[in-house]
Amino acid sequence: MSILATIMNTATGQPIQKMSFGRMPKPWASFTLETGELVTAERVDVGRPAPGKFTAPVDIWVTLKHKG
Repeated sequence: MSILATIMNTATGQPIQKMSFGRMPKPWASFTLETGELVTAERVDVGRPAPGKFTAPVDIWVTLKHKG
């Protein structure tokens, strides 16, 4: 069973994209976004499933590197 997670921006609190993982990612896991940017998970939050649902929402918080 794969994990569908929402990638969240720690600076803005806004969702960046949805991503599927084969298993629950660790807080130090690195992965590449659709934009091609390599990011490291800082925090993984697992919520409570909605009533009558089995899957719990998963949020992975990352900090984007600003291009400057």
